[in-house]
Amino acid sequence: MQMLTKFWRRSAATLAALALVLGPMPASAMRVSPMVVEMESQAGAAVARIEVQNINKGGLAFETRIYRMTLDADGKISEVPADEDFLVFPPQGVLSPGARQVVRLQWAGAPDIAASQAYYVSVNQLPIKFAPTDAGSLAAQVQVVYNMRALVVVAPPGATPNVSSKAVRPVTYTPESPVGSTEVAQSVRGLEVTLTNSGRRHAMMSGYNWRFEGTDLEGKPMRVDVSTEELNRAVGTGYVPALGQRTFRIPVLGFSDQPVRLTFFQ
Repeated sequence: MQMLTKFWRRSAATLAALALVLGPMPASAMRVSPMVVEMESQAGAAVARIEVQNINKGGLAFETRIYRMTLDADGKISEVPADEDFLVFPPQGVLSPGARQVVRLQWAGAPDIAASQAYYVSVNQLPIKFAPTDAGSLAAQVQVVYNMRALVVVAPPGATPNVSSKAVRPVTYTPESPVGSTEVAQSVRGLEVTLTNSGRRHAMMSGYNWRFEGTDLEGKPMRVDVSTEELNRAVGTGYVPALGQRTFRIPVLGFSDQPVRLTFFQ
């Protein structure tokens, strides 16, 4: 008697490019680049492109879906389907091993948006039908289906960010584990930083170096500079929404409970 069991499992590899995810992404059957796209809502800047590459040994079928994304101050993501806000070509595709496909995104929303709007473009691998097994064999076939997400932010033309440090304080916290990791994260001592953006354009704050100044545990002056590379590992892109606020936690040690001053430089 022939028995065939099929399982489809989905693994989400989200950027934090996002952007928003800490640590490396798990291995997948495809590559999407760039993982962070910045657009404007008018004229030529209202068009962008992302590339999908099949790095699997077999064929890759995919489709694209778009979600409007909002963040609360702690970085918790809420999303709603928003395919109607973009024209996407092609919305689907089939790639042979090693092949690439450029996907064109064109903003289809209002040209006069009040402030930056953030989206995920999700590139979803589609299940491929299994080849039939030999008669009389007992087979359990597992197909792992991935989706990759690129962060796309649409800004009003001419808008600028205006980010300031609202609060910095020493805390003990537990970092988020990387996507796909099964390790239990250990609590660490660091700084909790709350940033406010009063501008109409979003900000990617890991593009700046951060300088912390305060006193150490013995009351002596202390200064720590955190580079863009270190920030990318700790907070991803450091995305702060337009007219919004974000709180980040980074593993900077040694400061006392006295006020800590934060400045940015390039």
